[in-house]
Amino acid sequence: MLALLHTSPVHVPVFDALRDEEAPGLALHHLVRPELLDRARAQGPDAVTEDVSAELAAAARGGARAVLCTCSTIGSVAEAAGAALGLPVLRVDRPMAAAAVAIGPRITVLAAVESTFAPTEALIAQEADRAGRAVRVRNVLVPGAWERFEAGDGDGYRAAVVSAAREIRDTDVIVLAQASMAAAAEGLDAGVPVLSSPRPGLRAAAQPAASDSSFSGLRTM
Repeated sequence: MLALLHTSPVHVPVFDALRDEEAPGLALHHLVRPELLDRARAQGPDAVTEDVSAELAAAARGGARAVLCTCSTIGSVAEAAGAALGLPVLRVDRPMAAAAVAIGPRITVLAAVESTFAPTEALIAQEADRAGRAVRVRNVLVPGAWERFEAGDGDGYRAAVVSAAREIRDTDVIVLAQASMAAAAEGLDAGVPVLSSPRPGLRAAAQPAASDSSFSGLRTM
């Protein structure tokens, strides 16, 4: 069984659908904890360390062989907590970050929540170090996007992300920092690759969940 730690319920059907395409038959257990993101945004990701550890420990007791954290803001906290527990934990955006580093040195991170920038930059730096590549990261916040997301305006949220992506110049790749932004990548022609995290994250997490292996090939911690 693969457990997924979410900070929004909108991710549940998205990852169920991806599971059906990428790993049919894999049992998923969704843990939805919106309050973790609220507190991490207000106080910093370290403020949720204890609660994240408790969620992961409970998932392991419930039979999870691995955990995929779909929130980029608390992803580093989840990976560190998993390492302490001896439980394979992967942040959903790690495979995406590795792919971005492989594409080129100029990486633009597009985010709807400002608290995502520092963790995403740190993640890209880890993957760049692992690959032996030098990169330059630029952060772009999508104005008003998160307010639309919180209001349930999915179409408006997607349109804001698409519009912002099309305005970006002088970059080799655009990284969509939140898993919730993935729909904006579909059919988007920004002139450069636009990467989202749900599919590569689920694909990477499925094998350890099914086989008791680890994420050692993707981990830098």
